[in-house]
Formats: sequence, C-alpha cells, structure tokens
Amino acid sequence: APTSSTTCALVVGDALAVALLEARGFTAEDFAFSHPGGSLGRRLLLKVEDIMHAGAELPVVEPATTLSEALLVVTSKGLGMTTVQLDGQMQGIFTDGDLRRAIDNGVNIHTATMADVMTYGGKSTTPKTLAAEALKLMEDNKINALVVKEGDKAVGVINMHDLLRAGVI
Repeated sequence: APTSSTTCALVVGDALAVALLEARGFTAEDFAFSHPGGSLGRRLLLKVEDIMHAGAELPVVEPATTLSEALLVVTSKGLGMTTVQLDGQMQGIFTDGDLRRAIDNGVNIHTATMADVMTYGGKSTTPKTLAAEALKLMEDNKINALVVKEGDKAVGVINMHDLLRAGVI
C-alpha cells in the first residue's frame, strides 16, 4: 500500500501552498475574509461594535443615584452592571462585584449613592476593537464586562456572555 508516498505528496503539496501564500503576502486577515464563518474568521473580523449593547440597552445612572435605585437599573438591563455618568461623561462603573463589596462593608443600600460605591474609571475598549482583543483584556483583568467608549462617552457595553454567544470564546 502506498501510504508513505501519499503522505510525502501531501507534505510537499502543503509546503508549496504555504510558500506560495507567503510569497503573495497572504495574511490571516485575508484568510478570514475567505472563511468568515469559521472560528478564525470570527476572531479576526468580529468587532466590539458588532456585539455590544448600545442605545436603550446601555445601563446608565448618575453618581447621585442611590444604590437601591441603581440596583433596579442593573436588574432591568440584565448585564450585571451599570455605567455611572454625569452629563454624558463616563465617571465609572458599578458591578455585581461592587455590590458584594458594599454589602460586605455594611453599606446601607437605601442611603448610599453610586459615588460612594462605584469603581471610578474602570476598564474600557472602543467600538472598532476586535472582540478577541476585548476578551483578552477582560481575561487579563479578571472582569466580566467592558464599557465601550468613544472619547469620554460610553456608547455601549459588552460582557463575557456576548463573547460566548458570538463564538469568540
């Protein structure tokens, strides 16, 4: 049986194909455009803006909002977090983790404000960032959500569930 010769022919054929691709400057992005439905194509083409929650889906409260009022926003939007903004400018973020820390510290949820318990600043990305890069940022910082910003303005938010649904994970 000619098993060795067919294996050698496959190896030579693959080597020629790779050499030709390199000579023509074929990139991973070119591959992604040819195979957009595959996992590599998705990782190379999918941008944050394609999967982010924006507009009415974006949870927003102000720094003066009480913790109990903010919890209603967090719950209604279903993302486990809310952005904290003042006059359209991003101030910080409030997450389920911030809530656990506040409760652990004995904070009164009826009198405390977002300014008392939020994380100032927070991690963010931009709409044009690759979703795979956003995933790496979230993994590196051990967080489950990222605010999507243009300048100082929050325009959206993504979380791990969005990345999972999109097939990035």
